[in-house]
Amino acid sequence: MGTQQPRRGDTRQRIQDVALELFVEQGYEKTSLREIAERLEVSKAALYYHFKTKEAILVSIIEDLGRPLDELIAWGQLQPRSLETKEELLRRYSIALTAAAPVFRFMQENQATVRELSVGESFRERLTAMVDLIKEPEAELTDQVRCVSALFTIHAGMFALHTLEGDPEEKRKAILEVAQELVTAAHAGRPHPRG
Repeated sequence: MGTQQPRRGDTRQRIQDVALELFVEQGYEKTSLREIAERLEVSKAALYYHFKTKEAILVSIIEDLGRPLDELIAWGQLQPRSLETKEELLRRYSIALTAAAPVFRFMQENQATVRELSVGESFRERLTAMVDLIKEPEAELTDQVRCVSALFTIHAGMFALHTLEGDPEEKRKAILEVAQELVTAAHAGRPHPRG
């Protein structure tokens, strides 16, 4: 189904959701703790009980986003280096990124802030680990490019394809299909015509 799962009712999650909405709407720098508290209809003291700064809120959001990716990477490291494993890694990665689309949209639109908070570094490390899982260690350069491109296809699809008509799940599957085709070609190591 194309519907969003219900949000957990805990306060920490509500704070993160509302803060992210405001960060996306008006930018991280222009959002204050007071505005987050007002939208939540709680006192600033109640908000402060959970998070001392808006930076702490943002870091917690990105850390929470990273956990499923860390679990996926750990799973992938225990699997055989088969095409089926690589396809499953991409499928799960696609689902994880789709679930975290608002966070990625924020990260894309606020790259300087993300870099300053050093959370961007952990994201790059996860991306490198994913590339290492889907490419063969001694792969030809073109096949390495295919593997990196497969991951960026999934990333780009989250941003670029939201403007195309159609069901979001169908678009996610189409993006995944293209990413898997790239990895399949790289895994096979079959020769391709030079351009």
